Amino acid sequence: MQISSKCYYALKALFELAEQYETSQPVNSALIASNHKIPKRFLEVILNELRQGGFVESRRGVDGGYILARKPGTITIGDVVRFVDGDISPVSCVSSNENQVYCAMEFQCPFYDFWLQVKEAVEKVYSGTTLADIVEKWQKSQADLGINYEI
Repeated sequence: MQISSKCYYALKALFELAEQYETSQPVNSALIASNHKIPKRFLEVILNELRQGGFVESRRGVDGGYILARKPGTITIGDVVRFVDGDISPVSCVSSNENQVYCAMEFQCPFYDFWLQVKEAVEKVYSGTTLADIVEKWQKSQADLGINYEI
């Protein structure tokens, strides 16, 4: 299963807001678009949907922009992926959405259990990873790249 570009951009935007969460300062969408190479108009649509979904809040005015609506440690990658892209299932027979469940073999397939395991593994990683986790790992990796002047 591959997430959509829209979902990937949403995750990048939320990452930027999570990095700035402690400052309590709104982040301008143009800055997010520039930092993450996201088309600005598309980003505005995504941020509006994330606002409607309760992930971000918007602030108007000269110093306006976007902030996370909740702490980064309470927003999982799974929350975002499911909100933007819907069901995480790799195939329709193990879909969580009852309207999408379909199996031409009437669930008598040798791969059914395998696909169920794949879905559960992906769900576990998505639901077990928060924006705070991503920010922490990123900041640590960037700190580890620091210049070493030892001779």
